[in-house]
Amino acid sequence: MPHPFIVRISLAVATASLIAGCVTPPQAPTTAAPTPPAAVAPKPLVIGHRGASALRPEHTLASYQKAIDDGADIIEPDLVATKDGVLVARHENDITGTTNVAELPQFADRKRLKVIDGERLTGWFTEDFTLAELKTLRARERIPRQRPANAKLNDQFEIPTFDEILKLAEQAAMKRGRPVGIYPELKHPSYFRGIGLPLEERLVTALQGNAYAKTAPIYVQSFEVAPLRTVKRLLGTSMANVKIVQLIGNPRTRPADWRLAGDTRTYADMTTPIGLREVATYAFGIGPEKNSVIPRDAQGNLAAPTALVANAHAAGLVVHPYTFRPENAFLPKSLRAPGDDATRNPAGMIREVQAFIDAGVDGFFTDDPALGRRAVDISPLSHKWERGGGEGQRPNS
Repeated sequence: MPHPFIVRISLAVATASLIAGCVTPPQAPTTAAPTPPAAVAPKPLVIGHRGASALRPEHTLASYQKAIDDGADIIEPDLVATKDGVLVARHENDITGTTNVAELPQFADRKRLKVIDGERLTGWFTEDFTLAELKTLRARERIPRQRPANAKLNDQFEIPTFDEILKLAEQAAMKRGRPVGIYPELKHPSYFRGIGLPLEERLVTALQGNAYAKTAPIYVQSFEVAPLRTVKRLLGTSMANVKIVQLIGNPRTRPADWRLAGDTRTYADMTTPIGLREVATYAFGIGPEKNSVIPRDAQGNLAAPTALVANAHAAGLVVHPYTFRPENAFLPKSLRAPGDDATRNPAGMIREVQAFIDAGVDGFFTDDPALGRRAVDISPLSHKWERGGGEGQRPNS
């Protein structure tokens, strides 16, 4: 029950307002207030794909730091588990080509033949090493033919843990005065759950236990569906800053968890208007391969955009395509520079990114965040839809 003093004050205020309303002279008619301008769409997010992996060996603290220094809004670690259950950053749990493990005699007996998501692989795998053992390895460039300069940095950097990446992001955010987002990808989550090392619970525990992660922009992504639903369920309403993003692979292929469950649908089904509405029931956005946004024609040049961005926005999803790279090997034919596959054409990548910005994407993964930042900062935003506010807001939400 309200305190009597509060009741008396409320009645007095109400009475005074009524009297004032009776004696106030009529006001002159005013013109209608002008309609406020539509909110300006935020700039597309620059996502440092595995850090600045065009300039440093991927998934190293040096690569993530370079991405931040070069203007990335967000850094992206791929997460796998060690034998003792620690989340570390590697493109795959197969570390044969991204570390020096094959040259270390003390680990020769760790070589294995495994079937991972239906693919037979022979090599060395993170789940067969403790964190202490992995820390004795050194990172190597994954595609040395396209990135010979990175290969010169081989064996200089450790494999980082997810906790170390969070700490790096926090320190960098304090230094630059604005948040550094984190975009972790769960790699082969069904496989890891099958061997007793589930990634989802470990990721949620890491996020909930880290002070910086409780407020920083966090996007959790996977090519599988059920693990993303699991993360969403585990988080509940505890961390509104964490967004779920469904990665979309080759249209003819299936998510690994769908295949294991006998679901015959493909990624192509996921990108139909109905499929996108289903994705929107658990995800904030999609991360499609960039050719599904703007395909290439028979000559290898950019063709007209598809309806994917418009359909995703209609479903209330943001769109973050992957991956923009500056080397000839990855550029549309008309945007390549004279030279071989390893030749860089920064201007070509900038022009490619600008075409996707014009197509309405909300962010993009790039191996060279400096070029991605330049493309964003010099591009007029010509989105065909309006967003209502802050960074990363879902369309029509």
